[in-house]
Amino acid sequence: MDINTLRGVVAAVSLAIFAGIVGWAWSRAQRSRFEDAAQIPFADRD
Repeated sequence: MDINTLRGVVAAVSLAIFAGIVGWAWSRAQRSRFEDAAQIPFADRD
């Protein structure tokens, strides 16, 4: 295995991880959790 093959493998793995994170973030299962977290700055501290 030469360095160019290794670079290709690392690029492919990185792309797969990125796509997995994007898919997780855009999943419907996470929507309510993210909407709740988005309202934290507007919550009354009293």
